[in-house]
Amino acid sequence: MANWPATALLRAKREGGRLSAGQLHEIAQGIGSGRWSEGQVGAFAMAVALHGMDAQECGDFTLALRDSGRSLDWSDLPGPALDKHSTGGVGDGVSLALAPLVAACGGYVPMLSGRGLGHTGGTLDKLESLPGYDAYPTPERMRRVVADVGCAIIGQTDDLAPADRRLYAVRDVTATVDVQALIVASILSKKLAGGAQALVLDIKVGNGAQTPDPADARALATAMRAVANASGLRLSALLSDMGQVLGREAGNALEVRANIGLLVGAPVCPRLRALVLAESARMLVLGGLAADDADAHGKLERALSSGAAAERFERMVAELGGPSDLLDDPAWHLPQAPEQVAVASLREGFVQAVDVRGLGECVIDLGGGRRRPDERIDHAVGLAQVAERGQRIAAGEPLAVIHARTPSAAERAAEQVRAAFTLGVAPPASVPLYEWLDG
Repeated sequence: MANWPATALLRAKREGGRLSAGQLHEIAQGIGSGRWSEGQVGAFAMAVALHGMDAQECGDFTLALRDSGRSLDWSDLPGPALDKHSTGGVGDGVSLALAPLVAACGGYVPMLSGRGLGHTGGTLDKLESLPGYDAYPTPERMRRVVADVGCAIIGQTDDLAPADRRLYAVRDVTATVDVQALIVASILSKKLAGGAQALVLDIKVGNGAQTPDPADARALATAMRAVANASGLRLSALLSDMGQVLGREAGNALEVRANIGLLVGAPVCPRLRALVLAESARMLVLGGLAADDADAHGKLERALSSGAAAERFERMVAELGGPSDLLDDPAWHLPQAPEQVAVASLREGFVQAVDVRGLGECVIDLGGGRRRPDERIDHAVGLAQVAERGQRIAAGEPLAVIHARTPSAAERAAEQVRAAFTLGVAPPASVPLYEWLDG
């Protein structure tokens, strides 16, 4: 295979040229091996942002990213290998409850997850709120946990799509998070490398989403389906609302606690529970573990009421190095911020709109996210009891409760929270929580 200099490949894409499969393979190998500098990786991401990729390029680049490392094979398991991906939102901890739920119903979920991108949270960051949790286990440990428990939510190890892992981090700090071709290639290269046989894709829409416009989200789903079909991966996609925080919490440890509550039957945000069950049900149908969505919902409700799903989550955490008695007292194991301040509304009214992106930025400013790839996260901080769209708020009632490290940080966050809510005299029109794009 010819060796193309990085500068020649960058120049070709910068000028709007179409890259061949071989050239894209060379780019992926250069990124994954470290031959390409961070500046060159950022330049490539920006060139794609400016000029895009056609369908063939996108498919070729997806496979090039997958082939930059090894791929997993789960054909020896007695059930289907299933996975789910969200394009990212604020308060979107769905994966935390979904993976053990599907495992409790006979599926196997080797889920390669990521860290926060832009204003949105990352599943790995949330799980690392738990002391000792190993997000990057050895391949042998991961395989053992998946076989024994039925699920393992981990990050990309060095040998699984390493080019995507590096590109993913650079996108977060180069304003290229929302580039369609890079989203498609990143998501599907990970899922293909992880050995998934079927995938549920949750594309967020609304002001807190990476793809706020429903038309753009539908185009993304179409592009994802084309690449998935060409790669032999069964895919079902839905659009879900990110015009408000998905649950009532935004922040790593806070979201873990909320999803543990869902698994053990505690009262939780109905929207969060409904989306977890909808996506889990579709995964069971795709995997041949349920005849239809109604059959799948029945199985899932039994897994919740029996405690089987909660037990799977606790076992997964324990086998990946976390506490073995997590369900006995989650609050004991999860960090708590020293400052907890309710943000009182200055007026009365119905919540007309929520600047979800602004609330996500608030969590980052508190320390719950990153501005640079090497920044440490404060897992304890965030927002709790966040008001929902349509909720009636009296003057003096809380719009959210800030969990902060210092009083000054809480004070700054309070201004951001108040600015994020628009109140009016009447409730807004309702917005559907989700819409399946394939029936």
